Amino acid sequence: MTISTTKKLAGITAAAGLIIALAGCGSAPETTTPSASGDTSNVIEGFKPCMVSDQGGFDDKSFNQLGYEGLVRAAATLGLDDPITVQSDSESDFAPNLTNLVDQNCTLIITVGFALASATVESALANPDIEYVMIDDSADTDFDGETDAPNIKPILFDTAQAAFLAGYASASYSTAKKVGTFGGQNFPTVSIFMDGFAQGVDYWNTEKSDDVQVIGWDRAAQDGVFTGAFTANQDAINAAQGLVDQGVDVLLPVGGPIYQSAASVIRDSGREIALIGVDADVYETDPSVADLLLTSIRKLIDVGVEDAVTAAATGDFDATPFVGTLENDGVGLAPFHDFESKVSSDLQGELDDITAKIISGDITVESYLAG
Repeated sequence: MTISTTKKLAGITAAAGLIIALAGCGSAPETTTPSASGDTSNVIEGFKPCMVSDQGGFDDKSFNQLGYEGLVRAAATLGLDDPITVQSDSESDFAPNLTNLVDQNCTLIITVGFALASATVESALANPDIEYVMIDDSADTDFDGETDAPNIKPILFDTAQAAFLAGYASASYSTAKKVGTFGGQNFPTVSIFMDGFAQGVDYWNTEKSDDVQVIGWDRAAQDGVFTGAFTANQDAINAAQGLVDQGVDVLLPVGGPIYQSAASVIRDSGREIALIGVDADVYETDPSVADLLLTSIRKLIDVGVEDAVTAAATGDFDATPFVGTLENDGVGLAPFHDFESKVSSDLQGELDDITAKIISGDITVESYLAG
């Protein structure tokens, strides 16, 4: 296990600089239902959507997989051939993978993950006739408050809002009065979950005069427990074990498949420890851990990708950044599923009230995307 001290302040500054532009963003993208054969009648000639993953692969049951599913659904709806996708196993793959897609005459390239920002900007500037969609980053590498290339559409998610709800629910559920979280790397798109989670616990403590502790994330230092990568490996097991050994009974791993390592530690512990998923409703994407899941913090990457691909296919590509929030249903909390009978009967009503107050501004959830 490694304890990261890097704050990634440059990335935070870059994203925060886009707040003025993001203030005018529209509502959440709408889902479409693929037809049996697809309809190419409105698709512009030569349209070819492609995607490059971050580390973790397209079967990570998380953000890479969500992006892939959105792309595949859009292609089916549009009646296109199977889209071209390339997987990144390390950061050194990003630039070559993008070059690969350019060489295959892709007209729309979707990059999934904050870590691809620099490579995406470089590729977009070198290929102004290709349209790009950047998931989870503002594509503002020079920190001037604007997207670095006019052919990049950033899709971002203020998951701190949904994580706030998860933190409140976790504090309500916890009998140990200790909840834990750890991440892959201290990127803004990772720590936003952890920080929102901690804020929700703090709100519970204030409202209920309680003292539930958050282990693994320090809000003042904006740092915590990180594995150094987004893979389910021994470092992820060690991080989860360290938190379990400190007595937590709710565990939030943030970083693609690292939740699988957390699940194995929970099972080996022999204790009643609840798991919280991120990005997708992990209860649905990975039934093997369904019995452990209190809930999941969702962001609709698949819907955002599907909408962006569909728009680009008909010549309506719009580079205006999109930010998912509770208000536009771009982020949210998954159902409690098997834990429905284990949580307080009052909890869902309290969460509904908190959601309304976050949307109205009566409750402020801090994040690098909050305007």
